[in-house]
Amino acid sequence: MRLSAARLVYVLILAAGLGLMLRLNLPGHLSVDSVLGLHEGRFGVRETWNPAIYGWLLGLGDRITPGAAAIVVLNGVLLFGAWMGLARLRPQISWLGPIAALGAIALPQAMVYPAIVWKDVLFATATIAGFVILALAARNRLERPWLALALSALLFAAAGLFRQNGLILAAFAGLSIAVVAWPAGRARALGLGAGWLGGVAALTFVLSIVAQPTGIGPPDSAGGRGLRILQTYDLVGAAALEPGRQMPELDRVRPDLDDVIRQQAPSIYTPVRADPIVGDSVLGPVIKQAERGDIRAEWLRLVTEDPGLYLRLRADVFRWVFATPDIDRCLPVHLGVEGPAAALADLKMPPRRDRDDGRLYNYVTWFLDTPAMSHVAFAGLALVVGVVLLIRRDPADIMIAGLLAGALAFTASFFVISLACDYRYLYVLDVAAITGALYLALDPRLRRST
Repeated sequence: MRLSAARLVYVLILAAGLGLMLRLNLPGHLSVDSVLGLHEGRFGVRETWNPAIYGWLLGLGDRITPGAAAIVVLNGVLLFGAWMGLARLRPQISWLGPIAALGAIALPQAMVYPAIVWKDVLFATATIAGFVILALAARNRLERPWLALALSALLFAAAGLFRQNGLILAAFAGLSIAVVAWPAGRARALGLGAGWLGGVAALTFVLSIVAQPTGIGPPDSAGGRGLRILQTYDLVGAAALEPGRQMPELDRVRPDLDDVIRQQAPSIYTPVRADPIVGDSVLGPVIKQAERGDIRAEWLRLVTEDPGLYLRLRADVFRWVFATPDIDRCLPVHLGVEGPAAALADLKMPPRRDRDDGRLYNYVTWFLDTPAMSHVAFAGLALVVGVVLLIRRDPADIMIAGLLAGALAFTASFFVISLACDYRYLYVLDVAAITGALYLALDPRLRRST
C-alpha cells in the first residue's frame, strides 16, 4: 500500500467531517431515553427497561465530562475512524473515494446521528468499527489476528447488549472470519470463526454482569419485559384485524383479559407503534396482572394456529419500520435536550431547543422523503455493493460483504420483533450501506488485488 494524493485527501475529508460534526452538535442531543439513561448512570440506579449497559456507559462518559459529550465523541471516532480505516484495505485508491466521502459526510446519518445519544447509534457505530477492524486483519488472511479478534469481539459484545438482535451481525462476522481463513485449512478456519464467536458470547456475559449502572449484579432482564410487550402488541393487533377472534388460552385463565383486549383493540392498535397499547388506562392495569406464561401461551397459539393472521399483521408493522411510508410519524431525528423535568433537574441539565438545533433540523428536512433517508434505498445499495464484493472476493471484500449481509439480516429480524417505526432502529443498515459504498468507491475495480 502506497501513500497517494487520493488516499490522503480521502482521510482529510473524513477528519474534517468528524471535526465539523462535533463542532455543530456538541454537547449532543438527548431524548427522553437518553436523559433517563444518563440519570441511571450518574446516580447508579435502574429506572428503565433500556439495556443496563446503556446507562452504565453514559455514566462512564459523564464521569469524564458531565453530560453526554464523551459519548458523542466516542460515536464520531468509531464511525469516522472506521471509514478512515477503509483506505488501508486497498493497495490503490481511486479519486472516486474522496468524492464518495464528501457525499457521505453530507448525509444526516454522518453529520447529525452520531451526536444523538441513542443506544441504536452506539450499536451501529460499534458494529461498523468491529467489522472494519476484522477487515484490516483479513488483509493477510488472519495470520496474526489476535489483537484484532479481541478488540472486535469486545465491540460486538457491547453492540449485542445495546441491541440483542444485533448479535445477528456477530454471527455474520464469525462466518466471514471462517471464510477468509478457509484457504489456510478447514480446521483453522472453523476454529477461528467458532472461537471468535465463543469469545463474543463470553464477553457478552461478562459485560451483562459488570456493565450495570447499579454495579456488578445478575445479568439484566430488560429483554424479558420487552418480549412481553411484543407479545401483547401482537395479540391486540390480531384482535383489531379480526374482532371476533377467540383467545381460548387467555379465556381459560383470565376470562376478563381477552374481553378487554377485544374491546380496546380497535381504538388503540396501530402498526406505527405500540405506545398506545402500553399506555392504555383500561388495558394496561389488566395486562400487568396477567402471568407472563399466559400471554406467551396465547401468543404461541396465534403464531402456530393462525399464521396467516400473524404474518399479515407483522407484514404491516414491518412495512412501517422498513419503508416508513410517513417518515414524520417515525421520529426521523431528535435535536436538543428533552426529558422528564425531575430527571433533568437532578442532572442540572435544562431542556434545550436553541437556534442551532433549529438550523440542524432544517438541514435534516432537506433529506426527508428522499432516498437519502430511505431504508429501502440503503437496502438496495447494500445488496448491489455486496454482490459486487462477492464477485471480487478479496479477503477484506468478504468482511465488508459480511457486514452488508448481516445488516440486511438484522433488518429482516424486525419483521418479528418490531414495536414501532422509529427511524433509528435501522440506522445500522444505512451506515453499513454507506460503509460498503465508500469501500467500493475507494477501488471500484473488479480485479482482485492479490
